[in-house]
Order: sequence, then structure tokens, then C-alpha cells
Amino acid sequence: MHPHMFEHLEHLVRLSVEWLRLLVEGLGAVAILLGLLATVQVLWRSRQDGPQGGFGKARVTFARYLTFALELQLAADVLSTAVSPNWDQIGKLAAIAVIRTALNHFLRLEMREEEQGGRSA
Repeated sequence: MHPHMFEHLEHLVRLSVEWLRLLVEGLGAVAILLGLLATVQVLWRSRQDGPQGGFGKARVTFARYLTFALELQLAADVLSTAVSPNWDQIGKLAAIAVIRTALNHFLRLEMREEEQGGRSA
């Protein structure tokens, strides 16, 4: 295999992964936007229940979308690190993974509490 061919192939792989990363990041932003719209819709539909009526349901709705968006953002960071890892990027990825996992855990706890509270009410 010719050395220039290897460099060209490596460049194509890096470029492809970069485009994929941008797509995944964009999907994360779209998930947040859709979550915001779904949350507003829940609040709008439940406005007759009083000021607190739909708030819990709205929080659970947004938390679900936010959890999905966090997963997508982590995937984008993994893609970035996979192509050209250095210690700075690996450390950033580890910190993001820990933060995302903690956020995800607490969001799930909150969703579970809200769903159980909604059933008992």
C-alpha cells in the first residue's frame, strides 16, 4: 500500500467521523428543542389543573428528552476522542461521562418520584 494512499484513507476516516460527530451533536440539540416544545405542550394542556397541576408532568417530559440529548452529546464526545485522542480529550471525555451519568441518575430518580407521586394523587 502506497504511503500517500494510507494518508488519504486516514484523512477520509477523520473527515467522516467529524461529520458524524456534527450530526450526532445536531441531533442532541434537536432533542432538546423537541423536549422544550413537548414540555410547553404539556404545560399548555394542563393549565386548567392550576399552577402546579402540570408542572411535575412537564418536568418528567423534559427530563426524558434531556436524558436522550445527554446520551447523544456523550456519543459525539466519544467520536471526537476516538479519532485523535490525547490526554486532554480523554480527561474531558471522562469528566463528561461522570457528569452525564450523575445527571442521568438524578433525572431518572426524579422521573420515578414524579411518576409515583402522580399515580398516588
